[in-house]
Amino acid sequence: MKKLLNALSVLMMVAILAACGSNNGAASAPAPTNNTAAGGPEAEVKAPVKTELKMALTVDPDGLDPHRTTAASTFQITNNLYDTLVKVSSDGEFVPGLAEEWKVSEDGLTIAFKLREGVKFHNGREMTAEDVKFSFERLKGEESPRAGDFSNIVSITAVDNYNIEFATKALDVALVSQFAYPWTAIVPEEAVEQLRNNPVGTGPFKLEQWVPQQQIVLTRNNDYFTPAKLEKVGFIMMPDATSQITALQSGELDIINVSGDAVPQFESNSEYSIIETQANAVQVMAMNLDNEALSDARVRQAINYAVDKQALIDTVWWGYGQEIGSHYPPMLKEYLDTNDAITYDPEKAKQLLEEAGYAQGLTLEMYLPSSYPNYVAAGQVIADQLKKVGLTINIHTVEWGFWLSDVYTGRKYDLTVTGHTGRLDPYALLARYHSESKENYMNYKNERVDEILTQVQQERDEQQRLKLYQELQQILAEDVPALYIQSPIGLTVTAANVAGYQSYPIDIYEMKDVYFTN
Repeated sequence: MKKLLNALSVLMMVAILAACGSNNGAASAPAPTNNTAAGGPEAEVKAPVKTELKMALTVDPDGLDPHRTTAASTFQITNNLYDTLVKVSSDGEFVPGLAEEWKVSEDGLTIAFKLREGVKFHNGREMTAEDVKFSFERLKGEESPRAGDFSNIVSITAVDNYNIEFATKALDVALVSQFAYPWTAIVPEEAVEQLRNNPVGTGPFKLEQWVPQQQIVLTRNNDYFTPAKLEKVGFIMMPDATSQITALQSGELDIINVSGDAVPQFESNSEYSIIETQANAVQVMAMNLDNEALSDARVRQAINYAVDKQALIDTVWWGYGQEIGSHYPPMLKEYLDTNDAITYDPEKAKQLLEEAGYAQGLTLEMYLPSSYPNYVAAGQVIADQLKKVGLTINIHTVEWGFWLSDVYTGRKYDLTVTGHTGRLDPYALLARYHSESKENYMNYKNERVDEILTQVQQERDEQQRLKLYQELQQILAEDVPALYIQSPIGLTVTAANVAGYQSYPIDIYEMKDVYFTN
């Protein structure tokens, strides 16, 4: 037995030396691909798991400085290069980011953050509270397109390296949400002049390469406090949808976003996964209440009764959308289902038009932005349906610049189709209905709505705020200053071995959680 043990020990030592190789630089012998020489069964050889992912984007970012842009295409990228104090989960909850924890004062006018220790910028320097202070002072500066969002902050105090306090001049019950948007990224003062092209953040990835209009390549930041699973992420600029589909099918891409008409190409195919996500957005046909006829609620209600929303969604968006009865997306917790307030009923529409004095018909001017083909198509379908109840709609397709200046800002229109994206706080979505809002392009006036929008900003009780927001949704569903069409459904197709990809209630990509299965 002792001789056998000695022999086994020698064999084990030889195996260890062979595996380790020598110290003089000589190459060790390659490992066998099976163990048949030892008399065992043939070993299974597994392919290595991929660690480099490629995703298609349709629009190039307009720079990589998160404090100097409002473009969603930029934040989709920069969210992976920089960090914010607070992060948002896929279900809309606030979770720690660069701040481990935070506390709001009893009067609601101060918020204090405790920062993670040992966080480093990509240039190797540790991030401290002074960097947070600098970043928000830069956000409040004249050159910041988001300065207005932070005008309520009157002082920023770096208590020590890892604690910082923000004081506001007025109560903001949604203050925490202001620290979760991707434009609140923390940046180092010494690098701000180069951030547009050479970003320096604390995020899970670093910029490896940016070839404008072609690709952006990110590489993993191994010093990150929870390192990404992928080693590299490539964002490939590919504006043509057909090219994206071809590239996914050939294996050149791993993730693409598609419209509903492309879904049949991937259904029932085990090589792909189709991900449907409810968007934090609404799509509407707005009405200008400065028009005498549209100032009558009966006419607006008639328009809503005359349109078959589901048929509209099926025709224009291939059925991928969720009907709404008010200006609120179903994905948010404050949502109230108001679809029963007004349902499809053309006869009821005709009755209301007659009561309002338009039994002989009415002509309205509809302006549609040519940059959004779906909105143009939706407007055409709506006009067709309204014609059946006696309304004549003259359609004007206009350039995006004209739509912004003359329709949205100038309010020179009767009807228009557009979309509105939400934020993390309901007020930002609904504030446009205040009679004095600059964004109230519908010229809508309702005293109770004004009262609710004023009261909800001061109400700290969450349940009371919920009641107020739902009351507001019900008022809009009955008063209908717009035809509330749908909350869109986003469609993403991935290779079947992609896992961890999620959508968020703000327009970001969170690539650190994405990985490949075997």
